[in-house]
Amino acid sequence: MPTIAIVGAGPGMGLAIARTFGSRGFDVALIARTKDKLQILVDQLGKDGITAEAFTADVLDRPSLTAALQVAKDRFGSIDVLEYSPSSAIPGPDFILADPSEATPENLQPYLEYTLFGAVAAARTVLPAMREAGAGTLLFTTGGGSVDPLPMLATVNAPAAALRNWVLNLHKELDGSGVQAAHVAINVWIGEGGPEGIPTATPEQIAPVYWELHERRDQSEIVFTG
Repeated sequence: MPTIAIVGAGPGMGLAIARTFGSRGFDVALIARTKDKLQILVDQLGKDGITAEAFTADVLDRPSLTAALQVAKDRFGSIDVLEYSPSSAIPGPDFILADPSEATPENLQPYLEYTLFGAVAAARTVLPAMREAGAGTLLFTTGGGSVDPLPMLATVNAPAAALRNWVLNLHKELDGSGVQAAHVAINVWIGEGGPEGIPTATPEQIAPVYWELHERRDQSEIVFTG
């Protein structure tokens, strides 16, 4: 069976993407920091008849991320789809929201490590085997601010835009190789409880766009607006 590895898997988008691919015959490798939380997702997917396994790693610890992806590949035989979407929640005290004029190399660096460098490390781990096989899909998620930034989120949006740029460029490089790279910008509030006037969508409504990108293979990006 083909396998999807979901980096940053959680009970929202990660679980919805896992179900979207798992219901279509994929095994699922779930990668995140907390084993117990991942095991809950594994059990939920198991009830749906989807084979899934948990692998712990921190995207800020690139050797652990590389190792987890390698172990997942060894477990399932291959990684045919990589999806990178670590939590949008502020990961720790070093992560500071700031306006563009307040951005500094120091407060941008953590988000670059989390958003861009983690994605690049994950892709570099799985891409050689995909190139050799002449098949594979690399999917990367950001928020709508990667396309249309908000001043108060400058430290988040700039690294997200950098990731978007890199993915669109990777898509061009891989043209004709059989490997697809694409970017999803989610420009809605996910779930309930969002700010008044902001459009919302459930993870289940958003997740099919990942399958669309995997299947169609001719799009470098989808900006989900509801």
